[in-house]
Amino acid sequence: MPIKTAIFVAAFFACCVGAIFMPLLGVLGYVGHYIIGPDRQWWETPISNWGLRYSYTLAIATAIGIALNWRKLRFGETFLVRHEWLILLFLGSVWLATLVSEETSGRYTIVDHPSVKMTKVVFFTLMMTHVVTTRKRLDALLWTLVVGSFLLGLQAYTTPYRQFTSGRLETVGGPDFNEANYLGAFCVAMLPIIGMQFFRSGWVGKGVALVAGAFTANAIVLTRSRGATVGVVAGVVTAALAAPKRYRVPILAGLIVAVAGFLYLSDPQFLNRASTILAEEEERDTSAQSRIELVMVGKQMLLDHPFGIGAGNWYQTIERYLPKYPGKDAHNTYLKCACELGIQGIALFAAVIVNAFVILRRLRRQAEDLPPPLRREAQMLSFGLTTSLVAYLACCLTMTLLYNEALWWLLALPICLERAMANLEGELAIGSVHVRGTASSDATVLPARGRKPCRMKS
Repeated sequence: MPIKTAIFVAAFFACCVGAIFMPLLGVLGYVGHYIIGPDRQWWETPISNWGLRYSYTLAIATAIGIALNWRKLRFGETFLVRHEWLILLFLGSVWLATLVSEETSGRYTIVDHPSVKMTKVVFFTLMMTHVVTTRKRLDALLWTLVVGSFLLGLQAYTTPYRQFTSGRLETVGGPDFNEANYLGAFCVAMLPIIGMQFFRSGWVGKGVALVAGAFTANAIVLTRSRGATVGVVAGVVTAALAAPKRYRVPILAGLIVAVAGFLYLSDPQFLNRASTILAEEEERDTSAQSRIELVMVGKQMLLDHPFGIGAGNWYQTIERYLPKYPGKDAHNTYLKCACELGIQGIALFAAVIVNAFVILRRLRRQAEDLPPPLRREAQMLSFGLTTSLVAYLACCLTMTLLYNEALWWLLALPICLERAMANLEGELAIGSVHVRGTASSDATVLPARGRKPCRMKS
């Protein structure tokens, strides 16, 4: 058995068994599996005949662990906060559109239908928001994303050029990254999280984040994704405008270095594709021009079907409006959401997005009441998650990411941060909290027990 296979098997079973006693291990294992996609790696071949469904097994183990460790989760007195209800209502809109529309044909007969996939996504997301409820657990999740991004970038760096499709990096990472644009969007969203961990960490953490950031940025370049370029620009602008005052100068300096490094890594092919984003009509390539046509046709489709054509039915419907593009993707998350799920679906999707930013903004204000070390950390977390979410949502303008799992994790992470801050306030009320060796008081730390400290309005 190859060493990589042995390491994966050991890590997989450690997370599955460990999740029963510590559900966080199941969550981290699931996230790691999603990013790396072992099913698509050469080193998984020796164990492919075991018949294991890795993500299902990790999810089930995590669910069992949650049931057995219910009172240790510390998610507060409210089982479902407003944001979680909005996510569930969106899932309901997906199922409603599925049940009242024509039967889906084509690609969704061989892969999970969006209604099935979204059910799985929401199930795990709600487990994540009830497990990742403290600073340490949130930090563990963020570092898992950082390390996962580094591994994606490393795989991208070592992929032979002959395996690129039309000069673009494809089929690297998990199943949601089966297209270069999707991989690029995920990497774009991870850059602010990597930067956030850089500023929050000591020298070792800074070194890990720096290496991860370099490989992740290189992976974005290799995808040649114009949508990812839009996300990078949106992320840079957001970071420059929303940086916490204490970190504004180092963040601006870091952005300058990061942009310079990104341009250094860029090659002529990437720069040429990026230059067509704002090109005049006669200078656009076929792909760029088709996206504009799809937007116009999508508007007509929505007018004809205001309550939606049904989840997953875009591909079989677009040919009726644009015969020259049979099975063509919408290349716009918001357009596809409106057309497939109708006005009720896009309204709920918008509500989830707006509420996520409302939570992050409120947490940033509430952080002013914390002791200085914790205040700075909470503000940096809120800032980093805001920038990451903006960057990913900007990618959604030119990509269809509605049913991608990473989108819903990013939309749900504000709940994790809110619960972590609520538990932190509970700990401050009964003792001291240490941050990198600094205590907020001289009292002995008394851990908050059960779910009592949390009381939230989100």
